[in-house]
Amino acid sequence: MDQDRKQRVYDKLNELSIQFVKHKHPPVLTCEEADKYSHAIEGAHCKNLFLRNAKGNKQYLVILSNGKRANLNDLKEKLKEKRLGFGSDKRLMEFMGVESGAVSAFNLINDLGNKVDVIIDEDLKEFEKINFHPNDNTETLTISYKDFLKFLKKMGKEPFFIKL
Repeated sequence: MDQDRKQRVYDKLNELSIQFVKHKHPPVLTCEEADKYSHAIEGAHCKNLFLRNAKGNKQYLVILSNGKRANLNDLKEKLKEKRLGFGSDKRLMEFMGVESGAVSAFNLINDLGNKVDVIIDEDLKEFEKINFHPNDNTETLTISYKDFLKFLKKMGKEPFFIKL
């Protein structure tokens, strides 16, 4: 992963006066792999799904606790979509600026066209702290949930909260 992409996240958080704690670990591609290293990290550990609608004209970042499963049929109903599917690697790079395994809310700094809608599981509101990769799957950053919402707002995102 390009060190500059990670640095962009640090720089943006610093610019927004968002404090973060950095946790280094080996590369992880799945939540199951991340669980091996995250047990000592406080806060919500998130699963981040990059989805697209059937027409391919809408992209979604769905954020939920890594212990949950997203029911795409229920989600498509709530979003009033005919079908939802995972975005391709090409689409992921185009809209989020990362490869598979590094998807996170911090990728939204790469969504320069503001084309990705953010969907957050309501259960995450219960946490004081939340964790995401900084455009790279060899680190996890912990920030406060309040600062997470601040970050989203500064990225021009108004998340849609739903029960997943």
